[in-house]
Amino acid sequence: MEIIKNLIIGSGPAGYTAAIYAARADLKPIVYTGLEPGGQLTTTTDVDNFPGYPDGVNGPEMMQELQKQAERFGTDVRIGHINKVELSNKVGGIHKAWVDDGTELKAQTIIISTGATAKYLGIESEQRLIGGGVSACAVCDGFFYKGQDVAIVGGGDTAAEEATYLANICNKVTMLVRKGEMRASKAMQHRVNKANNIYLRYFTEIDEVIGDQVVEGIRIINNKTGKKEEISINGLFIAIGHKPNTDIFKEQLEMDNFGYIITKSKTTKTNMPGVFASGDVQDKDYRQAVTAAGTGCMAALDAERYINGLKV
Repeated sequence: MEIIKNLIIGSGPAGYTAAIYAARADLKPIVYTGLEPGGQLTTTTDVDNFPGYPDGVNGPEMMQELQKQAERFGTDVRIGHINKVELSNKVGGIHKAWVDDGTELKAQTIIISTGATAKYLGIESEQRLIGGGVSACAVCDGFFYKGQDVAIVGGGDTAAEEATYLANICNKVTMLVRKGEMRASKAMQHRVNKANNIYLRYFTEIDEVIGDQVVEGIRIINNKTGKKEEISINGLFIAIGHKPNTDIFKEQLEMDNFGYIITKSKTTKTNMPGVFASGDVQDKDYRQAVTAAGTGCMAALDAERYINGLKV
């Protein structure tokens, strides 16, 4: 069986950037796209904050261009989902991975770029309007609602941070908190309370997102009294957390309490030699396409140095 020099699992900005650098380093990378080829950006209509696109770019189009760039240097992009791995803990050891069609792979190095999946409420109207006013990233999409009315769901630090970010650019931010208090730290709560255009609604959940093609409003329900109310908004931001796509690496790689892969110091190295992690799978703080791409570059350089070190 052929031993792959560099196997990249995942095809978002981190995976494709890693592939570009790995291919140029003659590591002959093979990318397995995963269940969502192109990653989370394929659900984003407009990307305005990625360098090099002065007029903005459509999310799926940007990912297609990244794929083409990786393929131009010789990357082998394969449609498939890696559903099992056996990682070697020896320097120079061979790692094994299995594709969902049963194909077994052996690799000298693996770059994990499987990303994290945003948690949504799961109601039909919300799912239908993702990309049409429903977003899980205020920093990514908040700009499109400058001067408009928006709502954000969540009561933790992420929700509080995104609410204060939106308050700086939007007219009115309605913050929907399911319980009678926020889970956010006291410092973050103070920031929310200081903003004069953030309106907190406790014991409040979304009953339905209103709109055919784009968000026009929401119907909310007080979960104590059962009273329903409709409010007009242009954008709805869901900030109830993310789940890193790391299940197949559990018991083999070191992770934090939330399942994010722990990397060593300022590198992408994991606790397994020859295994590197990049993008949202190891970053719960920034979660931006540009930072994911940066760590993809780092992972490829780390993999190249690892392989070169085996020759010494």
